Amino acid sequence: MISPRKAIIFKQFEFNKWEAHDAETIVETPVAVTVNGKVWLTFMCTPVESEAMAVGFLYNESVIDNFDEVADVRVCEHGDNVDVWLKHEVEQPSSWRRTSGCSGGMTAVDSLAKSDISFSEVGPILPPDQIGDLVEQLFESQTLYRETGGVHTSALSDGKRILLSAEDIGRHNTLDKIAGLCLMKQIWPETRILITTGRISSEMLQKAARLRSTILISRTSPSSLSIEMAEKYGITLIGYARRHRFNVYSCPERVGG
Repeated sequence: MISPRKAIIFKQFEFNKWEAHDAETIVETPVAVTVNGKVWLTFMCTPVESEAMAVGFLYNESVIDNFDEVADVRVCEHGDNVDVWLKHEVEQPSSWRRTSGCSGGMTAVDSLAKSDISFSEVGPILPPDQIGDLVEQLFESQTLYRETGGVHTSALSDGKRILLSAEDIGRHNTLDKIAGLCLMKQIWPETRILITTGRISSEMLQKAARLRSTILISRTSPSSLSIEMAEKYGITLIGYARRHRFNVYSCPERVGG
């Protein structure tokens, strides 16, 4: 299997002198996804929770709707391919569209197409201080980041605590891993809030909508298209979230106080 971290030696220049340091860096490697015996595409990713990433990707692309459709999922012994066998035939997309995701995200879903996703009801209200608390919980879940840096983290919360978290060099991969973990562990809280360290692009908003998350919180910024999509779907989009401040870009009625 491929390790998610790799030992390195680097030279640091500081105060007019050089020093050598031992460290670990995050691994970025190609991992192919094979569906019913056919190679569909290759992810550039961090090779942890690869099964969840493959299953979650198929869910986020609307290829499957639940884990009961999966007959088997396994990573090959070398760690560079995930075999997914479904209980039904499925047509491979004829083309993939490259997204703005770091490490080159891919999707066959048109984010601008009409969708029946709409969260018209306000639903759960988050107090402002709880938003900062969830961001702090996100930081506490960053195991790989503390060891190597250079990795994104996303988490699923019920509004009070983090239920699942996933790390990857690609921010879009973290939401695929979250989706896969939800399917494989059968964790579907009534209130679904996503928190991420990554920038919110259209693909991130698309995956959040597929996960039926009514609130999406990021440490950084949203894109113009993600704001437009959040308004269309009725998702509360929050950016630049810190302990005592944040920006709300859509559906502010879900933030109390």
